[in-house]
Amino acid sequence: MFKRVYGVILVLLLAGPLHAQEMTLDDIRADLAVLSQELEALRGELSTSGGTVLSARDAASAQVQIGEINADLRAALGRVEALEIKVQQVIEDGTRRIGDIEFRLSELEGLDPTLAPPVAPLGGSEAQSEVISPERRAFNDAKKALEAGDSAAAASQLAAFLGNFPDGPLTNEARFLQGEALAAHGDFQNAARSYLSGFSGAPDSPFAPRSLYGLSTSLFQLGQAEQACLTLAEIQIRYADIDEALSHDIIEQRGAMACP
Repeated sequence: MFKRVYGVILVLLLAGPLHAQEMTLDDIRADLAVLSQELEALRGELSTSGGTVLSARDAASAQVQIGEINADLRAALGRVEALEIKVQQVIEDGTRRIGDIEFRLSELEGLDPTLAPPVAPLGGSEAQSEVISPERRAFNDAKKALEAGDSAAAASQLAAFLGNFPDGPLTNEARFLQGEALAAHGDFQNAARSYLSGFSGAPDSPFAPRSLYGLSTSLFQLGQAEQACLTLAEIQIRYADIDEALSHDIIEQRGAMACP
C-alpha cells in the first residue's frame, strides 16, 4: 500500500516539468482524486492491521499525518476548481471585450454593427466547453432549476451535487441553495438541517448570514418560535455588515414571528 501511494505521489511530482503543457486541470483533479483514494485505503489498513505491523504510537502518528495530507488534497482540489472558474471568467471577459471592440470598429467604418459576424469565444467553442468542469455544470443545472421554480428538482440535484462534491469552492453556496429549495418545497425540517450545515461548515462565508436567516424561518415553521427569534438575533450579533436587503428581511421577520 505504501508503494502504491508513493507511486502516485511520484507521478504527480514528475509530471510537472516534463508534461506540464500536456496535462489539463481535469487530469490534475483525477490524479489528486486517485491519491486521495489511496490514502483512504491506507488509513483503513492502518486501522485494521496497523497494530500488528507498527507500534500503537507509530500507527497513531501515521493516521494523523494521513489526515493532514487528505486535508491538503481537499484544499488542492478546491484550488483547481477555483482556477477553472477564473479561467472561465477570463474567457468570458475577453470575449466580451473583443465583441465590443469589433462593434466600435464597425461603427467607425460605417458598417452596420448588427451584420458583423458573431465573436467566437477565446480559445474556441471547444476550449470554452472544456473549461466548465462537471462540478460547475452540475451546480449550474441545480441553480437553474431553483430559479425556474422547480424546487423539488433543485433539491434533488443539489443533494446529488453535495454527495459528489462535498468539498470545494461551491459547497457553501450549494448548501444554502439546498436549504432554499427544501424550504420552497415545504420540507422545513430538512431545510433547517441544510441551512445549519451551511452555516456551521463556513460561518465566515458570504452565505452564512442568509443561512442563519433561513434556519430561523424554518425553525419558526416547525413551531420553534423562541429558537427562531434567538437565531434571528444571532445574525445581527455576529455580522455587523449585512446588506440592506437582509436587514429589511430581518425586521419584517421579527414582526411576523412576534419576537420580543
